[in-house]
Amino acid sequence: MNFIKNFTILSIILLFLNSCGGKMPGADAKKFPPEPEKRVKKNLEEGRGFRLDTLGQQKGGTFDFASSNELWRASLDVIDFMPLTSANYSGGIIITDWYSDSSSNEAIKVTIRFLSNEVASNSLAIKIFYRKCDLNLNCKVSEKRGNLTKELMKKILRQAAIYEKAKKDKNFKPYIITDISSDSNKPKEN
Repeated sequence: MNFIKNFTILSIILLFLNSCGGKMPGADAKKFPPEPEKRVKKNLEEGRGFRLDTLGQQKGGTFDFASSNELWRASLDVIDFMPLTSANYSGGIIITDWYSDSSSNEAIKVTIRFLSNEVASNSLAIKIFYRKCDLNLNCKVSEKRGNLTKELMKKILRQAAIYEKAKKDKNFKPYIITDISSDSNKPKEN
């Protein structure tokens, strides 16, 4: 009976130790700075560490809502005057309805596809379609690339950059390093 108990405990210990032997994903030593202060700062910026001053406080999870995506918010703000046909955050696309002045026989439709969450020009694919109708309501639709596409891209990216900066300023907390090797325990702000 004693042998079975010892064998079971030893098996469990070996099972746990065996699961620790693999290479951890993302644990490349080349990607981490050798200085402890910089490594700690990088880990906290990426959300890998914890702070003693916030220990025990209630903390919510990380949610990927449309309101937290700067590009999505900026795109909706820039085209807010146009009626929307579809706005699918999980699909990463915004499609407007045809928009025109009441006096014009021309209309435009905008499609914005989100390729990534980064605030960069290659994160968006914007297409603008033009519809021109004659008096008999015979309409021709064509896609045109030009100044309007570039201006729309510029305006969305500018607004997204403003949102991103405001988010970073709001969430910034300086990390204080205490030097325990010297006599004075005066904290240094990093």
